[in-house]
Amino acid sequence: MSRMPQLDVRGRTTVITGAASGMGADVARDLANRGAHLALVDRNANGLAEVAASISSLPRVARGAEPVVTTHQVDLTDDAAVRALAGEIEVAHPRVQALITCAGSSMLGNIDQVTMEEMRWLMDVNLWGTVNITQALLPALRREPAAHITHLVSIYGLAAPAGRIPYAMSKFAVRGFSEALRHELEHSTVSVGAVYPAGVKTGIILHGRFAAAIDPAIAQRAANAQAKMYHTEPVDAARKIVDATVNRKPRTMVGREARLVDVLTRLSPNHYWAPMRKPLKDAIDTTTPITR
Repeated sequence: MSRMPQLDVRGRTTVITGAASGMGADVARDLANRGAHLALVDRNANGLAEVAASISSLPRVARGAEPVVTTHQVDLTDDAAVRALAGEIEVAHPRVQALITCAGSSMLGNIDQVTMEEMRWLMDVNLWGTVNITQALLPALRREPAAHITHLVSIYGLAAPAGRIPYAMSKFAVRGFSEALRHELEHSTVSVGAVYPAGVKTGIILHGRFAAAIDPAIAQRAANAQAKMYHTEPVDAARKIVDATVNRKPRTMVGREARLVDVLTRLSPNHYWAPMRKPLKDAIDTTTPITR
């Protein structure tokens, strides 16, 4: 099998969802330093403006030619808005070469605590938002001689922990979507990859949602315990995400934990939870009362 050509991002556009903060923002700055044009997508208009301003202040020597950066406030679960967004991006950026989907949220709570409405909300954000923007931008990506789609999945798209049913469901679904889409597009100019981050020090767990049935103090305790397990800096994760996109990799692990869990789930698909249970004990505990 012949090796796919790398992407040359200079002077071509990458669309990034979830670009107003976290890994999405760092991915945008990394790509700008490589000379890419950017279409930044998020619901947070103020955050998008701040990221765009930070890109404009990057040292010119590091960035090379001035990138074209546009910001687009949109709810990715709104089908009509996403279709309009795709047209808007194509007008501003005639050469859309890559899509990196960083948008997503989390949800704390076990099956007795989360409601169907809460689970559907998370699936809408994490799965259908990803599917929506991917489908809408495929025509533009297909026009390029070489293009790539990178979907951020999660370590919880490899292993499903207790206490994270909605999040694991959504991430396993994104994984399935990414793999099926890669197979559908295997004879086209568009390649598809999935990135599995673990332990990245972003605010997703601290600023994500938790089931309304959980005492907020208990939810905060669990989120803090999860955050303490994070070791990878967002800028390091962003570099690996961009490298995976440029090299059009089908599967990329980010962080030591992701590599370990990948091996663990392959070796023991039915029993991987046993060694994970103890390290995650406090992070998945949303029921034990807080003693004051």
